[in-house]
Amino acid sequence: MLLASLPLLIEPLTQYAGNAMPTLYASLLLLVLVCPITAQQAPTASSEDNLAKAHQALEHDNPDEALALLQPLAAMQPPVKGVQHELGLVYYRTGKVAEAQHAFAAAIEQDADDKESVQMEGLALYRLGQPAAAIPYLERVRQWMPGANTDATYVLGLCYLNSRRYEDARNSFAAQFGIAPDSGGAYLLLGTMLRHANLPELAAIQAQKAVDISPSLPLAHFMLGEVALYESNVDQAVIEFEAERRINPDYAPVYDRLGDAYLRVDKLDEAQQALTKAIALDTSMTGAFIKMGKVLIRRQDTQTAIMYLKHAEKMDPEDFTVHTLLSQSYHKIGHEEDAKKESAIASKIHVDNQLKLYPDN
Repeated sequence: MLLASLPLLIEPLTQYAGNAMPTLYASLLLLVLVCPITAQQAPTASSEDNLAKAHQALEHDNPDEALALLQPLAAMQPPVKGVQHELGLVYYRTGKVAEAQHAFAAAIEQDADDKESVQMEGLALYRLGQPAAAIPYLERVRQWMPGANTDATYVLGLCYLNSRRYEDARNSFAAQFGIAPDSGGAYLLLGTMLRHANLPELAAIQAQKAVDISPSLPLAHFMLGEVALYESNVDQAVIEFEAERRINPDYAPVYDRLGDAYLRVDKLDEAQQALTKAIALDTSMTGAFIKMGKVLIRRQDTQTAIMYLKHAEKMDPEDFTVHTLLSQSYHKIGHEEDAKKESAIASKIHVDNQLKLYPDN
């Protein structure tokens, strides 16, 4: 367009230029031809050097230095290959996930075979609360590198879970953990992930499928018992925990949960027996010592209760329940100063926990 109109631009000047006109025309033509080249800012050796320096800076945990080198490169046209990839990594590692996602998307647009950018795009989308959008990227990673990256496989399973694609989730988790997708273990594994996602009812469905496939599978009855206890179905919880005890007799938590279940229905003898077994198998279970303290308080054996509760306090000095029960116990035996002290500690822990939950209040 500019070349075609050049004679029109020059015509008004001819009356002034005279014999100098050919020289002027040639100069303007050269300017027009050179301008598009200089405007493109073609990548140079120095831009490649800066990209390499930025990569090294990031490798040495200097993201600010890397960013300072990358931002001018990102503005260049045509794009310098690899800049958006490195920018995405800088943003991701510094917690700027939205910026990282945009950078990885640009990197993929420039190079669809950039495997790391595809993977990181999926991870970024998941962290941004877009699991359905993350799935296609993470599925591509799985196709390229089956079993090569546990993070991507795990997150893909979580994306399926969030998208309610439970069969796909089970297959993904089974692949990650190296078990058959249709085994009882795979269903129990999915149940565990559903419990972590605070979906106990769905977890129980998967645990029941696990039991149906493998009746003697350890921890399947335990999960069913925990869900039943969560739903305050104590009788069913006891049935499941007893079934687990028969399969897994040296598993301390099953006795702890049995003690909890019996305590809820005031079966103190059964609760004490179960908790004694839990503590015998694992002396680090703070919860079992606390529950034993509760049982002994109800049985009017306050001095022994204090002994168990003091042991629990040593293991977890910041436990609100321990100090509350100690306060009640000291009050029962007339140790009012100790009771006040434990009550004050419990109140402080409660206030501190509230501040952690609601820091702006």
